[in-house]
Amino acid sequence: MRFMMLVKHAENSGAPPKELMDAIAKLSEEAVKAGTMVASGGLAPTAASTRVRVSRGQITTTDGPFTKAKEIVGGFAIFDLKSKEEAVEGALRLLLLGRARACARGSAPLEQR
Repeated sequence: MRFMMLVKHAENSGAPPKELMDAIAKLSEEAVKAGTMVASGGLAPTAASTRVRVSRGQITTTDGPFTKAKEIVGGFAIFDLKSKEEAVEGALRLLLLGRARACARGSAPLEQR
């Protein structure tokens, strides 16, 4: 079962410390070696983002930064794991590194047509 981990942080919290990034890299390397990490990446600040919305057939775009954002998704990782419990364990390992909040969500199966 695939799970996506979302790492959230305050919008203007600055770059993570090198020690934290090194610890995350070590966890990522372990997951790659175990064959459980499918993909991962960091996201650009909201100042470099654009929201795209469709309402009543009209497309609107809004360039960032988005002033109402208190927390933003700063990065993600997709894992192929055996259970929700395994995903929670992985999220806890990330949280124990500090300074971030994490969310683990299972993926819904897609209908094959």
